[in-house]
Amino acid sequence: MVKIIMGLKGSGKTKRLVDLVRETVAEDNGDVVVIENNKNLTYDIPYQARLIDTNECGIKSYDLFKGFILGLHSGNYDITHFYVDNFLKIVKDTSMEGLEEFLVWLEEFSNKESIEFIMSISADPEAASEKIKSYII
Repeated sequence: MVKIIMGLKGSGKTKRLVDLVRETVAEDNGDVVVIENNKNLTYDIPYQARLIDTNECGIKSYDLFKGFILGLHSGNYDITHFYVDNFLKIVKDTSMEGLEEFLVWLEEFSNKESIEFIMSISADPEAASEKIKSYII
């Protein structure tokens, strides 16, 4: 399952994402991975969740992010949840067409591997396509 928390800057997306991480860690037995483009969440998420800073990995496109996800999954099949903060800042691509293509791939991967993905995206939800809006929670 793929879900998006979308809103403009300052709308509380990261706080909502952190709350969901805390709920998941408390209720779920699988491994939880949190991905961000800096180390701002270090003290906000529970220690049981694995925090990864993508600035150290050089991810700058959708394809590199796909490879990153596949590599993490192949190294740990117990991952049940991925949380991604500020997704568009990680991939450095704000095109809605690229995002839409990526979400289609991610949904297929998510369903195949039974992994839940929740991402925060800083963008106007009203400007999103209908396909992207179908992922917004």
